[in-house]
Amino acid sequence: MSREAYPIEVEFPDIAQHEQSPSGIAYVHTFDSGLPGPHVMINALTHGNEVCGAIVVDELLRRALRPRRGRLTLAFANVAAYRRFDPANPDAARFVDQDFNRVWTATVLDDASRTSSELERARAMRPVIDTVDALLDLHSMHERCKPLIVAGPLQKGIDLAVRLGTPATVISDEGHPEGRRMRDYEGFGDAASAKNALLIECGQHWERGAVAVARDTTARFLLLSGVIDETDLPPGWLAPLPPEQQIVRVTQPVVATSMDFRFAAAYTGLEVFAEAGAVIGWSNGEAVRTPYDNCVLVMPSLRQLRPGVTVVRLGRIERTVTNSEMTG
Repeated sequence: MSREAYPIEVEFPDIAQHEQSPSGIAYVHTFDSGLPGPHVMINALTHGNEVCGAIVVDELLRRALRPRRGRLTLAFANVAAYRRFDPANPDAARFVDQDFNRVWTATVLDDASRTSSELERARAMRPVIDTVDALLDLHSMHERCKPLIVAGPLQKGIDLAVRLGTPATVISDEGHPEGRRMRDYEGFGDAASAKNALLIECGQHWERGAVAVARDTTARFLLLSGVIDETDLPPGWLAPLPPEQQIVRVTQPVVATSMDFRFAAAYTGLEVFAEAGAVIGWSNGEAVRTPYDNCVLVMPSLRQLRPGVTVVRLGRIERTVTNSEMTG
């Protein structure tokens, strides 16, 4: 697969002024309206090279956005990784020691024998995240793929994605073999809990369009939660809804067992293979084939290739939801 060097089309904000915060946790800003309502969190920089979310959170903090109801948290997560960003090696700033988005179970966080830059940061943020009712985690992708929502494995996540209405592709999946994501942590991943979370993959890491997606989805998430009114939003953040959303259920990951993995073409994501048995790549010299008709490739990438890493997930199209159903 091609490892195209995508151009950096956006400026990386200087977030140093946001280090001190009312929560007492560096770069985690919580504002309380004093009125009943949910605790809503917009999170950026789960990965240090995914800048679109940082641009959005920086803009909201500079504009002094405050909730009219409930509480609002605006956070930068893996700041240590963000500080290491080098345009000459941009993928290296994804994390410092380990993926911040693979540590989110109580067992891992409570295990004092384990330590890393990311675990220490997750433990610092945990007291706030434990009180969040609705989380929007803003991400971006290695390849230039159309934006998508990662709604998790539960119906409540899919329902929230449909209510949000955008992006046009909703991915329902169990997560990664390497560890649990923040969007699946505790109540977010419990069908019996009212808590809910969405992860938005806004586009390629450094493309200008990913920022527009991050602004739109953040604005819609805040409005949907009821913590702000539309008049509170920066002008131009809301974009037209897509005419429909497609719900794709991930059935299985393709995990590299060695460094000997290659794709059959330069896939970027959401390619659909009409017939089962299509060869999409080779692992240790053996063909990797699609297991069913109309198989969707979800976020294929070899940029973080190593044994144990998911290089692509395979999905089945479950249903299509029209705009009238989304807003009805």
